[in-house]
Amino acid sequence: MYSELAKDKIIIENLEVFAHHGVLAEEQKNGQIFQVNAVLYTDVHRAGLEDNLFYSIDYGQICQFITNWMQENTYQLLEAVAEKLSKALLLKYDRVAAVDLEIRKPQAPIPLPFGCVSVQIHRSWHTAYLAVGSNMGDRVQYISGAIRALTSHPQIKVMKVSDLIMSRPYGVLEQEYFLNGALEIETLLEPEELMDALHDMENAAGRKRVRHWGPRTLDLDIIFYDKLVYESDNVVIPHSDMQNRDFVLEPLSTLAPYYRHPLLGKTVMQLYQELPADKRTKIEGM
Repeated sequence: MYSELAKDKIIIENLEVFAHHGVLAEEQKNGQIFQVNAVLYTDVHRAGLEDNLFYSIDYGQICQFITNWMQENTYQLLEAVAEKLSKALLLKYDRVAAVDLEIRKPQAPIPLPFGCVSVQIHRSWHTAYLAVGSNMGDRVQYISGAIRALTSHPQIKVMKVSDLIMSRPYGVLEQEYFLNGALEIETLLEPEELMDALHDMENAAGRKRVRHWGPRTLDLDIIFYDKLVYESDNVVIPHSDMQNRDFVLEPLSTLAPYYRHPLLGKTVMQLYQELPADKRTKIEGM
């Protein structure tokens, strides 16, 4: 995972950029000086051992990229500049796992004495594990379509895809067998944003939410998201029932057998091995 590899920092301080951001029309017309502080989280171990820039980040290129980006785009809010620039950096440079970004505005139109105003944010890639399933129509095509949709999303990288297994229905038994699998992704999306994106993909596949645990063309669930424990009306992380589902645990155990559940304290493989026989739904030999 990115977070485990990228503990080193490359720091850029007080990069001055003349750009045209601001709420007022004259700010966007006339422009002003902005200052950018950036902390780029990466892994420079090999670069240091081999004295080779290929394994690090060229901070000169980063400075030029920040300058060009800020001059080619115009936003009203510093918050928008910081948010969109951080995403642009993370998408552009594969070796940047996370970024601390501060956008300073020393010439802000404030009719009072002040030193500077600024916005600071931290953004990063996140590792998430997803469960995918289908039990209607061409199940293979629905799952393949979901993988294509995830792959084509600008803020998602599909890292690993498990083999698919056939399983009996769970919860509501009077329905067709399921095809199930798991995926490991890296994403810039926050949990709520990721869940919304997954719902959009389900809707695009024609899913109708008529009956809880009922038949579905496509089912996409977030199982883990980093080591996050999170709950809202829209999403619960880790998935609240994954430890009882062999059709989640078996595919996931092939991708991340030693990933430890942040609440239960057991690895995915342990949860799978300890699952009672009466809770197993996999159809062997199919």
